[in-house]
Amino acid sequence: MANHPFIDDAGEIKRQRARLARLEADMAYFQARLELIGDMTTSNQVGQRKVFNILQKVVASKILKVKRHNADLS
Repeated sequence: MANHPFIDDAGEIKRQRARLARLEADMAYFQARLELIGDMTTSNQVGQRKVFNILQKVVASKILKVKRHNADLS
């Protein structure tokens, strides 16, 4: 990791940047899905909204974790 005093690996930084980009893309996807669901008229839509809200929270916490451990990625 970039914050570790004994490790200065450019490859690791690239991997973490790629991971962060994938997580941010996931967030955009979940947000778009939530917007497409719109008014919840069916139980399926209610279930989808719950699932995408949970996924969005999990991914947001992972993004924060990656950014905390890699200050140079923020």
